[in-house]
Amino acid sequence: MKEILVIAEHRQNELRDITFEMLTLADRTAGGNYTISTVLLGGDTTGLDGKLSGMCDRLIVMNDPALADYSADAYLAVLSRLITDRKPSITLIGHTAMGMDLGPALAVRTGIPYASDCIALELDDGQLNVERQIYGGKINTHLKLKPADTYLAGIRPGNVEPMSAGDKSTQLLDVAAPEFSEGQRRQFIEYIEAAMEDVDIAAADILVSVGRGIGKPENIPVAESFAQKIGATLSCSRPVADEGWLPKSRQVGTSGKTVRPKVYIALGISGAYQHQAGMKNAQTIIAVNTDPAAPIFNVAHYGIVGNVMAVLPELEKHF
Repeated sequence: MKEILVIAEHRQNELRDITFEMLTLADRTAGGNYTISTVLLGGDTTGLDGKLSGMCDRLIVMNDPALADYSADAYLAVLSRLITDRKPSITLIGHTAMGMDLGPALAVRTGIPYASDCIALELDDGQLNVERQIYGGKINTHLKLKPADTYLAGIRPGNVEPMSAGDKSTQLLDVAAPEFSEGQRRQFIEYIEAAMEDVDIAAADILVSVGRGIGKPENIPVAESFAQKIGATLSCSRPVADEGWLPKSRQVGTSGKTVRPKVYIALGISGAYQHQAGMKNAQTIIAVNTDPAAPIFNVAHYGIVGNVMAVLPELEKHF
């Protein structure tokens, strides 16, 4: 059976969400017609391999001290050899800092067609069709890659629900890493932790997001009080962050964060395509805006036309 290969991504001994998102997408794309294999590179993957059990048909594990942390030259040498040998129909890699560094180099090294930042995939009689967003998410494009035996696709994080469990009978393949000591010009040195943000909006189940329609910074505490009462986290659109009313870490959108909460309440946000690209996959979207033609209503499940400060007290009664 033909194969879809997923490159697992981990950091500091924790699998990243993009790994499970790619497994969801691989399962959808396979449609029962392809074997799904995951390749896990590391120094000691004990514990990580168990978290992938049941989610793929094969788990290919390569352990080597030089693979403990992502190192561009080492990963490139190992994965290019693996892809060349196995010739999967398609290899999935996250469109993350790691994937954006590794993906283009991997495509050049192997000579296979590569599509980056994909939000959907389809294998049509072995030929890859992808969906990508351009102009900051304003337009979705559907592209057909040239005929090839194997493809490489970078998958946008936060675009599909991560696979949380699986019922596949996973075959574990413990494979020795090939020799790759020569030609390593870049090596991993250390992780430098970014400054801690006050809150991680991407992890919130409920978000109350404020836009310029909130009126003035003095009204932010009112929205924050509402958020606290319903167990939500406060976030914002770009104009609010640009004005300094809330920190940049709270911004949703293409220049902020992509979020997938269970409930997203947009208060005074017009909903330009840059903002929609960061929140339109929320399970339930509630929008409040004075403009009935605001773009946010095109993606909202429930909409209220009215002034945010007048609507908030009434909205609070229903939570």
